[in-house]
Amino acid sequence: MSSNGSTFWSPASRTSASLEVHLLGLVEFDAALALQERMVFDVSGRDDTQGRLLVCEHPPLISIGREGSRAHLRAEPADLRSRQIDVRWLNRGGGCVVHAPGQLAAYPVVPLDRLGLGLAEYRRRLEEGVLDVCRELRIPAERRGEPGVFCRTGQVAQLAVAVKSWVAYQGIFLNVRPDMTLQRLADPPRPDVSPSSLEAQRQRPVSMHAVRESLVRNLASRLEYAEHLLYTGHPLLVRTRKK
Repeated sequence: MSSNGSTFWSPASRTSASLEVHLLGLVEFDAALALQERMVFDVSGRDDTQGRLLVCEHPPLISIGREGSRAHLRAEPADLRSRQIDVRWLNRGGGCVVHAPGQLAAYPVVPLDRLGLGLAEYRRRLEEGVLDVCRELRIPAERRGEPGVFCRTGQVAQLAVAVKSWVAYQGIFLNVRPDMTLQRLADPPRPDVSPSSLEAQRQRPVSMHAVRESLVRNLASRLEYAEHLLYTGHPLLVRTRKK
């Protein structure tokens, strides 16, 4: 059974086989990363399948994983500084991801070993969760050779996964309706595919609320959590602001 309403986080409400979902709103990338690292520590110390899922949007920022390099940036450092767009180098899979409002970031923090998942299968399930969202929106989408989800107009979702002590974190970034000029500040994972969005594919407004609800529900299902509990915010989230 899944929770239908949002509430505040309380340790007493936790169950051992549930997925705790925290809706964070717009949050700085570094603050979300710090919270994930704390959750990795918590989840790795458990002996059950309980997982966490952070769902949020970020102010403009570019993160670069192990497959990325500065050569993949299409803007000069001075240009990025003038736009107040920082760059973060991360020990995760994937290359460059341009984060911005209108892009939904979903960060599952789950114990792969206790869920019986290898990394390849876990990635596939994240992609299938996004494909489920696209099907509900009646948007034709598919998986291809590169990680992520693709539509006729281009790539709408990127995968960027990290694993520590068999606990997965980081996750998937779904372009709902971001400023596409920002998405073009970095080379796409595939040179023959441009970044796109659900709104560009549908050619009409797309509700962020509806996409968020669909993504949470479908990721929980694909990760085989029978119950997911919704919370607004998280007491350990330290919101940061640029100086």
